[in-house]
Amino acid sequence: MRSCDVLIVGGGPAGSSAAWQLRRGGADVVVVDQAAFPRLKLCAGWITPEVVRDLQMDVASYPHRFLTFDRLHVHLKGMHLRVPSVQHSIRRFEFDAWLLERSQAPVVKHAVRTIRHERGVYLIDDAFQCRYLIGAGGTRCPVYRTLFRATNPRASGLQTVTLEHEIPYDWQDPDCHLWFFEKKLPGYAWYVPKANGWLNVGIGGMADRMKKSGHDIKYHWTRFTRALDSKLAPSAQYEPSGYSYYLRGRVEVARIEDAFLTGDAAGLATRDMAEGIGPAVRSGIRAAQAILHDRPYELDDVTGSSLGGGLASRLLDWAMTRGAGA
Repeated sequence: MRSCDVLIVGGGPAGSSAAWQLRRGGADVVVVDQAAFPRLKLCAGWITPEVVRDLQMDVASYPHRFLTFDRLHVHLKGMHLRVPSVQHSIRRFEFDAWLLERSQAPVVKHAVRTIRHERGVYLIDDAFQCRYLIGAGGTRCPVYRTLFRATNPRASGLQTVTLEHEIPYDWQDPDCHLWFFEKKLPGYAWYVPKANGWLNVGIGGMADRMKKSGHDIKYHWTRFTRALDSKLAPSAQYEPSGYSYYLRGRVEVARIEDAFLTGDAAGLATRDMAEGIGPAVRSGIRAAQAILHDRPYELDDVTGSSLGGGLASRLLDWAMTRGAGA
Protein backbone atom coordinates (compact mmCIF):
# COMPACT_ATOMS: atom_id res chain seq x y z
CA MET A 1 0.00 0.00 0.00
CA ARG A 2 1.36 3.41 -0.98
CA SER A 3 1.43 6.07 1.75
CA CYS A 4 1.59 9.86 1.43
CA ASP A 5 0.71 13.01 3.33
CA VAL A 6 -1.89 14.11 0.78
CA LEU A 7 -3.71 12.12 -1.87
CA ILE A 8 -5.39 14.18 -4.60
CA VAL A 9 -8.12 12.49 -6.60
CA GLY A 10 -8.15 14.18 -10.01
CA GLY A 11 -5.35 15.76 -12.03
CA GLY A 12 -7.24 18.65 -13.65
CA PRO A 13 -6.72 22.33 -12.77
CA ALA A 14 -8.04 21.97 -9.20
CA GLY A 15 -5.91 18.93 -8.40
CA SER A 16 -2.76 20.13 -10.14
CA SER A 17 -3.01 23.58 -8.50
CA ALA A 18 -3.31 21.95 -5.08
CA ALA A 19 -0.39 19.62 -5.85
CA TRP A 20 1.76 22.53 -7.06
CA GLN A 21 1.24 24.49 -3.86
CA LEU A 22 1.64 21.46 -1.60
CA ARG A 23 4.87 20.37 -3.25
CA ARG A 24 6.26 23.89 -2.91
CA GLY A 25 5.42 23.67 0.79
CA GLY A 26 7.27 20.38 1.23
CA ALA A 27 4.31 18.00 1.47
CA ASP A 28 4.47 14.42 0.24
CA VAL A 29 1.76 14.36 -2.45
CA VAL A 30 0.39 11.76 -4.85
CA VAL A 31 -2.15 12.55 -7.59
CA VAL A 32 -4.39 9.76 -8.88
CA ASP A 33 -6.50 10.06 -12.02
CA GLN A 34 -8.36 7.48 -14.08
CA ALA A 35 -6.94 8.99 -17.29
CA ALA A 36 -3.40 9.20 -18.58
CA PHE A 37 -2.23 12.75 -19.36
CA PRO A 38 -2.29 14.42 -21.78
CA ARG A 39 -5.96 13.51 -22.19
CA LEU A 40 -8.90 14.89 -24.12
CA LYS A 41 -10.90 17.34 -22.03
CA LEU A 42 -14.06 18.97 -23.30
CA CYS A 43 -13.95 22.67 -22.41
CA ALA A 44 -14.07 26.01 -24.22
CA GLY A 45 -10.56 26.61 -22.87
CA TRP A 46 -11.22 30.22 -21.96
CA ILE A 47 -9.09 31.46 -19.04
CA THR A 48 -9.19 34.81 -17.30
CA PRO A 49 -6.29 37.08 -16.29
CA GLU A 50 -7.03 36.03 -12.69
CA VAL A 51 -6.18 32.43 -13.58
CA VAL A 52 -2.87 33.55 -15.09
CA ARG A 53 -2.14 35.50 -11.91
CA ASP A 54 -3.22 32.75 -9.49
CA LEU A 55 -1.04 30.22 -11.29
CA GLN A 56 1.89 32.66 -11.50
CA MET A 57 2.14 31.86 -15.20
CA ASP A 58 4.86 33.40 -17.31
CA VAL A 59 2.84 33.63 -20.50
CA ALA A 60 5.94 34.28 -22.61
CA SER A 61 7.43 30.93 -21.60
CA TYR A 62 4.22 28.86 -21.75
CA PRO A 63 5.18 26.18 -24.30
CA HIS A 64 1.79 25.54 -25.87
CA ARG A 65 -1.00 27.35 -27.71
CA PHE A 66 -1.98 30.59 -26.00
CA LEU A 67 -4.11 33.29 -27.60
CA THR A 68 -5.08 36.64 -26.05
CA PHE A 69 -8.28 38.53 -26.86
CA ASP A 70 -8.42 42.28 -26.33
CA ARG A 71 -12.20 42.32 -26.58
CA LEU A 72 -15.21 40.07 -26.44
CA HIS A 73 -18.10 40.14 -28.88
CA VAL A 74 -21.32 39.75 -26.91
CA HIS A 75 -24.52 38.98 -28.82
CA LEU A 76 -27.70 39.50 -26.82
CA LYS A 77 -31.27 39.89 -28.05
CA GLY A 78 -30.17 41.05 -31.46
CA MET A 79 -27.56 43.45 -30.08
CA HIS A 80 -23.86 43.10 -30.91
CA LEU A 81 -21.66 44.61 -28.21
CA ARG A 82 -17.89 44.87 -28.46
CA VAL A 83 -16.64 44.71 -24.89
CA PRO A 84 -13.00 45.64 -24.13
CA SER A 85 -11.76 42.77 -21.96
CA VAL A 86 -8.43 40.96 -21.88
CA GLN A 87 -9.07 37.20 -21.87
CA HIS A 88 -7.15 34.18 -23.09
CA SER A 89 -7.69 30.79 -24.72
CA ILE A 90 -5.73 27.58 -24.30
CA ARG A 91 -6.22 23.96 -25.34
CA ARG A 92 -7.13 21.91 -22.28
CA PHE A 93 -5.38 18.89 -23.81
CA GLU A 94 -2.12 20.82 -23.43
CA PHE A 95 -2.84 23.11 -20.49
CA ASP A 96 -3.90 20.41 -18.01
CA ALA A 97 -0.91 18.20 -18.79
CA TRP A 98 1.44 21.18 -18.43
CA LEU A 99 -0.05 22.15 -15.05
CA LEU A 100 0.20 18.61 -13.75
CA GLU A 101 3.81 18.20 -14.92
CA ARG A 102 4.71 21.59 -13.42
CA SER A 103 3.42 20.47 -10.01
CA GLN A 104 6.20 17.83 -9.91
CA ALA A 105 3.85 15.53 -8.01
CA PRO A 106 3.95 11.82 -8.79
CA VAL A 107 0.89 10.77 -10.79
CA VAL A 108 -0.70 7.31 -10.72
CA LYS A 109 -3.30 6.16 -13.22
CA HIS A 110 -6.03 4.74 -11.00
CA ALA A 111 -9.84 4.82 -10.86
CA VAL A 112 -10.91 5.29 -7.24
CA ARG A 113 -13.72 3.00 -6.11
CA THR A 114 -13.78 2.86 -2.33
CA ILE A 115 -12.78 5.31 0.40
CA ARG A 116 -12.64 4.57 4.13
CA HIS A 117 -11.56 6.72 7.04
CA GLU A 118 -10.05 4.76 9.94
CA ARG A 119 -8.09 6.10 12.91
CA GLY A 120 -7.19 9.37 11.21
CA VAL A 121 -6.10 7.78 7.92
CA TYR A 122 -7.91 7.57 4.59
CA LEU A 123 -7.71 4.21 2.86
CA ILE A 124 -8.39 4.23 -0.87
CA ASP A 125 -9.06 0.86 -2.53
CA ASP A 126 -6.57 -0.73 -0.10
CA ALA A 127 -3.94 0.68 -2.47
CA PHE A 128 -3.26 4.12 -0.95
CA GLN A 129 -3.32 5.63 2.50
CA CYS A 130 -3.02 9.30 3.42
CA ARG A 131 -3.58 11.82 6.19
CA TYR A 132 -5.30 14.37 3.92
CA LEU A 133 -7.59 13.72 0.96
CA ILE A 134 -8.53 16.25 -1.74
CA GLY A 135 -11.46 15.60 -4.05
CA ALA A 136 -10.68 17.19 -7.43
CA GLY A 137 -12.28 14.64 -9.71
CA GLY A 138 -14.95 16.80 -11.32
CA THR A 139 -18.71 16.35 -11.19
CA ARG A 140 -18.49 12.58 -10.67
CA CYS A 141 -15.69 12.77 -8.12
CA PRO A 142 -15.66 9.69 -5.85
CA VAL A 143 -14.66 11.86 -2.87
CA TYR A 144 -17.85 13.88 -3.30
CA ARG A 145 -19.94 10.77 -3.85
CA THR A 146 -18.59 8.94 -0.80
CA LEU A 147 -18.06 11.68 1.78
CA PHE A 148 -19.92 14.86 0.80
CA ARG A 149 -23.09 14.03 -1.13
CA ALA A 150 -25.29 13.92 1.97
CA THR A 151 -24.18 17.34 3.21
CA ASN A 152 -23.99 18.99 -0.23
CA PRO A 153 -26.89 17.71 -2.34
CA ARG A 154 -26.77 19.26 -5.78
CA ALA A 155 -29.57 21.57 -6.90
CA SER A 156 -31.04 20.28 -10.16
CA GLY A 157 -31.81 23.86 -11.18
CA LEU A 158 -28.08 24.58 -11.36
CA GLN A 159 -27.16 21.70 -13.66
CA THR A 160 -25.68 22.81 -16.97
CA VAL A 161 -25.49 20.52 -20.00
CA THR A 162 -23.25 21.27 -22.95
CA LEU A 163 -22.31 20.18 -26.43
CA GLU A 164 -19.03 21.26 -28.00
CA HIS A 165 -16.28 20.34 -30.41
CA GLU A 166 -12.69 21.48 -30.83
CA ILE A 167 -11.36 21.19 -34.36
CA PRO A 168 -8.39 22.20 -36.50
CA TYR A 169 -9.77 25.12 -38.47
CA ASP A 170 -8.31 28.06 -40.37
CA TRP A 171 -10.41 30.68 -38.59
CA GLN A 172 -10.48 34.21 -39.96
CA ASP A 173 -12.04 36.07 -37.02
CA PRO A 174 -9.49 36.06 -34.14
CA ASP A 175 -11.93 37.34 -31.48
CA CYS A 176 -14.05 35.42 -28.98
CA HIS A 177 -17.82 35.59 -29.60
CA LEU A 178 -20.49 34.84 -27.00
CA TRP A 179 -24.24 34.52 -27.57
CA PHE A 180 -26.66 34.73 -24.65
CA PHE A 181 -30.23 33.38 -24.64
CA GLU A 182 -30.43 33.02 -28.43
CA LYS A 183 -33.68 31.44 -29.63
CA LYS A 184 -34.83 30.95 -26.01
CA LEU A 185 -31.73 29.00 -25.01
CA PRO A 186 -31.42 29.27 -21.19
CA GLY A 187 -27.66 29.69 -21.43
CA TYR A 188 -25.04 30.74 -23.90
CA ALA A 189 -22.97 29.65 -26.90
CA TRP A 190 -19.38 30.38 -27.83
CA TYR A 191 -16.88 30.66 -30.64
CA VAL A 192 -13.36 30.55 -29.15
CA PRO A 193 -10.36 30.59 -31.52
CA LYS A 194 -7.17 28.90 -30.36
CA ALA A 195 -3.65 29.70 -31.48
CA ASN A 196 -2.17 28.01 -34.57
CA GLY A 197 -5.39 27.06 -36.28
CA TRP A 198 -7.71 25.49 -33.70
CA LEU A 199 -11.28 26.43 -32.90
CA ASN A 200 -13.68 25.49 -30.11
CA VAL A 201 -17.41 26.01 -30.54
CA GLY A 202 -20.01 25.00 -28.03
CA ILE A 203 -23.33 25.61 -26.40
CA GLY A 204 -24.51 25.19 -22.82
CA GLY A 205 -27.82 25.60 -21.07
CA MET A 206 -29.66 24.94 -17.84
CA ALA A 207 -31.00 21.38 -18.02
CA ASP A 208 -34.24 21.87 -16.06
CA ARG A 209 -35.33 24.90 -18.05
CA MET A 210 -34.62 23.25 -21.39
CA LYS A 211 -36.65 20.25 -20.35
CA LYS A 212 -39.58 22.48 -19.43
CA SER A 213 -39.35 24.29 -22.77
CA GLY A 214 -39.56 21.04 -24.72
CA HIS A 215 -36.18 21.65 -26.38
CA ASP A 216 -33.00 19.73 -25.71
CA ILE A 217 -29.37 20.74 -26.18
CA LYS A 218 -29.16 19.02 -29.58
CA TYR A 219 -31.95 21.22 -30.92
CA HIS A 220 -30.05 24.35 -29.88
CA TRP A 221 -26.77 22.95 -31.24
CA THR A 222 -28.27 22.48 -34.68
CA ARG A 223 -29.58 26.04 -34.82
CA PHE A 224 -26.28 27.45 -33.56
CA THR A 225 -23.98 25.62 -35.95
CA ARG A 226 -26.17 26.54 -38.90
CA ALA A 227 -25.73 30.19 -37.96
CA LEU A 228 -21.95 29.71 -37.64
CA ASP A 229 -21.80 28.11 -41.07
CA SER A 230 -23.28 31.20 -42.67
CA LYS A 231 -20.72 33.60 -41.24
CA LEU A 232 -17.98 32.79 -38.71
CA ALA A 233 -17.11 29.16 -39.50
CA PRO A 234 -18.23 28.21 -43.00
CA SER A 235 -17.90 24.55 -43.96
CA ALA A 236 -16.67 23.52 -40.50
CA GLN A 237 -17.45 19.89 -39.69
CA TYR A 238 -18.41 18.91 -36.14
CA GLU A 239 -18.82 15.75 -34.14
CA PRO A 240 -19.88 17.24 -30.81
CA SER A 241 -19.67 15.56 -27.43
CA GLY A 242 -21.44 16.50 -24.26
CA TYR A 243 -20.94 16.73 -20.54
CA SER A 244 -22.66 18.14 -17.50
CA TYR A 245 -21.62 20.15 -14.45
CA TYR A 246 -23.09 22.48 -11.82
CA LEU A 247 -23.01 26.22 -11.30
CA ARG A 248 -22.25 27.59 -7.86
CA GLY A 249 -24.94 26.89 -5.29
CA ARG A 250 -24.84 26.38 -1.56
CA VAL A 251 -21.70 24.50 -0.58
CA GLU A 252 -22.58 23.87 3.04
CA VAL A 253 -19.56 21.72 3.86
CA ALA A 254 -16.33 21.84 1.86
CA ARG A 255 -14.22 20.03 4.46
CA ILE A 256 -15.03 16.99 6.57
CA GLU A 257 -12.23 16.16 9.00
CA ASP A 258 -9.19 16.07 6.69
CA ALA A 259 -11.03 15.63 3.38
CA PHE A 260 -11.57 18.59 1.03
CA LEU A 261 -13.72 19.32 -2.02
CA THR A 262 -12.45 21.50 -4.88
CA GLY A 263 -13.49 22.64 -8.35
CA ASP A 264 -16.37 20.95 -10.12
CA ALA A 265 -16.47 18.30 -7.42
CA ALA A 266 -17.85 21.05 -5.18
CA GLY A 267 -19.92 22.66 -7.95
CA LEU A 268 -18.11 26.01 -8.14
CA ALA A 269 -18.58 27.26 -11.73
CA THR A 270 -19.47 30.94 -11.92
CA ARG A 271 -23.15 31.78 -12.23
CA ASP A 272 -22.73 34.57 -14.76
CA MET A 273 -20.58 32.76 -17.34
CA ALA A 274 -20.55 29.11 -16.20
CA GLU A 275 -16.74 29.30 -16.09
CA GLY A 276 -15.06 26.63 -14.02
CA ILE A 277 -11.28 26.87 -14.48
CA GLY A 278 -10.82 29.94 -12.27
CA PRO A 279 -12.81 28.55 -9.31
CA ALA A 280 -11.04 25.20 -9.70
CA VAL A 281 -7.60 26.79 -9.52
CA ARG A 282 -8.48 29.04 -6.58
CA SER A 283 -10.12 26.27 -4.57
CA GLY A 284 -7.18 23.92 -5.17
CA ILE A 285 -4.74 26.54 -3.94
CA ARG A 286 -6.99 27.29 -0.97
CA ALA A 287 -7.13 23.61 0.02
CA ALA A 288 -3.32 23.39 -0.13
CA GLN A 289 -2.96 26.47 2.05
CA ALA A 290 -5.39 25.04 4.59
CA ILE A 291 -3.29 21.88 4.85
CA LEU A 292 0.12 23.55 4.89
CA HIS A 293 -0.73 26.38 7.28
CA ASP A 294 -3.56 24.87 9.35
CA ARG A 295 -6.02 27.46 8.08
CA PRO A 296 -9.80 27.25 7.81
CA TYR A 297 -10.96 26.04 4.42
CA GLU A 298 -13.73 28.29 3.14
CA LEU A 299 -15.11 28.74 -0.36
CA ASP A 300 -17.45 31.72 0.10
CA ASP A 301 -15.10 34.08 -1.75
CA VAL A 302 -13.61 31.56 -4.18
CA THR A 303 -16.09 31.48 -7.04
CA GLY A 304 -16.79 35.18 -7.53
CA SER A 305 -17.85 35.93 -11.09
CA SER A 306 -16.27 35.85 -14.53
CA LEU A 307 -17.30 39.41 -15.36
CA GLY A 308 -16.36 41.19 -12.15
CA GLY A 309 -19.56 40.97 -10.12
CA GLY A 310 -21.12 44.20 -11.38
CA LEU A 311 -24.52 44.78 -12.92
CA ALA A 312 -23.77 42.64 -15.98
CA SER A 313 -22.74 39.72 -13.75
CA ARG A 314 -25.83 40.01 -11.59
CA LEU A 315 -28.18 40.19 -14.57
CA LEU A 316 -26.58 37.16 -16.22
CA ASP A 317 -26.71 35.27 -12.93
CA TRP A 318 -30.45 35.91 -12.63
CA ALA A 319 -31.13 35.14 -16.28
CA MET A 320 -29.16 31.88 -16.14
CA THR A 321 -30.40 30.51 -12.83
CA ARG A 322 -33.55 32.42 -11.81
CA GLY A 323 -32.31 32.07 -8.23
CA ALA A 324 -32.10 28.27 -8.32
CA GLY A 325 -30.05 26.89 -5.44
CA ALA A 326 -29.02 30.35 -4.25
